[in-house]
Amino acid sequence: MQKKLLSICTASTLLLLLSLFGQAQDKGVHFEHELSWTAIQAKAKAENKYIFMDCFTTWCGPCKYMSSTIFPQEECGNFFNDKFVCVKVQLDTSKNDNENVKSWYQDGHDLMQLYHVNAFPTFLVFAPDGHIVHRLVGGDRDAKDFIVRAKDALDPDKQYYTLLNKYKAGQKDSSFLRRLAEQSVQAYDMENAKLVAKAYFATQKNVYTQPCLELMDKLTTSTKDEGFVLFLNHAAQVDKVLGKGKAEKKVNDLLSREYVYSKIFKRDSPAPDWNALQTSLAAQYPAQAPEIIEKSKVIYYQQKGDWEHFQTAVVSYMKKYGDGASPEELNEYAWTVFQKCPDMNCVTEALEWSKRSFKDNQSPGYMDTYANILYKMGKKDDAIAMEEKAINMADPATKASLQPTLDKMKKGEKTWD
Repeated sequence: MQKKLLSICTASTLLLLLSLFGQAQDKGVHFEHELSWTAIQAKAKAENKYIFMDCFTTWCGPCKYMSSTIFPQEECGNFFNDKFVCVKVQLDTSKNDNENVKSWYQDGHDLMQLYHVNAFPTFLVFAPDGHIVHRLVGGDRDAKDFIVRAKDALDPDKQYYTLLNKYKAGQKDSSFLRRLAEQSVQAYDMENAKLVAKAYFATQKNVYTQPCLELMDKLTTSTKDEGFVLFLNHAAQVDKVLGKGKAEKKVNDLLSREYVYSKIFKRDSPAPDWNALQTSLAAQYPAQAPEIIEKSKVIYYQQKGDWEHFQTAVVSYMKKYGDGASPEELNEYAWTVFQKCPDMNCVTEALEWSKRSFKDNQSPGYMDTYANILYKMGKKDDAIAMEEKAINMADPATKASLQPTLDKMKKGEKTWD
């Protein structure tokens, strides 16, 4: 009898849970899963609604997060369902694709080519009559933030493609061009971003201004871009506007990616020949080669989890070039040494890097790193005092994440791997 009652309760509970799940799904964004592109356009026109198109791939992590966490939320449903006909379009192919996904293959390919969809997720927005008006790239961690961005799709003064059409029709005033160039970058429409930016730069008598250089920085993604030469050959003028070391960092990042990382991070590539890499790079960029190779060693051994070589590489790099390290780099290197390196001489070096990381910015997270290093060095009381200071300065979420570390310190337990 007892078993039978348990069985009845379990079935009843399951039905309730399924019902609640269905209600939760209804509260989120409703996507049309069975309609063709032609039918979607017809529905939008008949209902006088915009079309919201989620362009995703099966391998895209942020796409999955938007689908599992953001779109099911009631506030998203309240905003999108009232104003849009919503549809998901898968832009890759997989062996698990159903017939509906397959039926979109050609339309998806055409949309991808027509609107240069190269980053995921990309969200395309079409007016009720079917012409494209807006584009958003990338998801958000919070539903409210995504809704704020999506509202621009309903405002002709903010719609990306509406503004782009104004540019093509002849609007070329400086403030408009700058705004559109920035929006093109945000939309990851780099082809148009470069065209509009070039027109904007032509209106400027002096490109060594903060608006110009910040835009140039965003557009310079390769050593083949025009901005690379500017950052390489006019570093002093760039740094005067953007801050010390900005030009050098830009140049070194691009050279590292194209001349070093592309070789050492190939699948199944052999162990790097650092001397050969430095010789090759120095043939074209002798001033930059030594630092780039030193930093590449740090990143390579960190990625590989080779902590013995990482320890040697990071100490060498920091002694030679550490003065130019950013607070983020200082904290990252210090934390990795704390977690992974058993040599206490290296840990002692990391303490100084960590202290510098929050010298000008009292970041609770960076202070936590410093406290942990103190603790590993046996300075328990100092570590606890610093951890308590970090917690007192932190927001509620950070406090919750730091409290277990403080508890372990007070109990004398390890806080590292």
